[in-house]
Amino acid sequence: MSLIGETKPADDLIKEGTDAGFMADVIEASKTQPVIVDFWAPWCGPCRQLGPSIEKHVLAAKGKVKLVKIDIDKHPAYAGQMRVQSIPAVFAFAGGKPVDGFMGALPDSQVKDFVDRVGALGGDPEAESLDAILALAAESLELGDLGGAAQAYAEVLQADPENVKALGGLARVYLAGGDAERAGEIAAMAPADAKNADLDSVRAALALAAEAPSETAEFEQRLAKDEGDHEARFELAKALAGTGRLDEAVDQLITIIERDRAWNDEAARKQLLTVFEAAGLMSETAKRGRRRLSAALFA
Repeated sequence: MSLIGETKPADDLIKEGTDAGFMADVIEASKTQPVIVDFWAPWCGPCRQLGPSIEKHVLAAKGKVKLVKIDIDKHPAYAGQMRVQSIPAVFAFAGGKPVDGFMGALPDSQVKDFVDRVGALGGDPEAESLDAILALAAESLELGDLGGAAQAYAEVLQADPENVKALGGLARVYLAGGDAERAGEIAAMAPADAKNADLDSVRAALALAAEAPSETAEFEQRLAKDEGDHEARFELAKALAGTGRLDEAVDQLITIIERDRAWNDEAARKQLLTVFEAAGLMSETAKRGRRRLSAALFA
């Protein structure tokens, strides 16, 4: 462990700062990793007590945070801008701005808590970048920009081939584009027990498509003759869901529930839940359907 004024550690987590380097070493650096600034002076007894404690805990944080030590006798400019009235004065920077701090020497346990708290403000820049791309991809998908969504999901998968969110999103893109086979191939690349809303949606939609009748005409004709033909209505709902006409499938299934909720061991209600999953549990289709289902069940 180094003491104040001695050579910085080889791992570069602790640095002797200057006024000239403050923007680069603190402001810009804190945009990707939290930085603690310790304003001190060689004549300050509490500074020499506090300094080694901060260094120890910064090193123990193993890269989650950096420390920049600034001798205010040699470099007074930023201490003045920060309105430092007494030393030691410690500030934490994240995202290019000060977010926490304290003045005076603290017990070692409180210094540790401070360093841990600051370290938690950071994160993995690459992971954060991928999260931003995923958010953009999801927005593109919801807006119907399948090409933009596909490109963004592919970019994430290039960096992280096993990213479950990207696999689920890309599978949804192919499904929305009418390529169920490719959607199934992408979904199969994710672990079978992976939990992801997009994957669940794709898998449910593929299951609906796999069991869907190829035509609706037969069932529509049967219903025209007998509106109480629940089996025909159920098969019609399956056919509609299998071709992505989920809102229409919901209407048919809820009609069965309204007329006979227990029909065929509650088959309509069970199928309805699969349709909700295929649409996305937070989709407008699912939200409207759940409201109608509640009204039907509790009428």
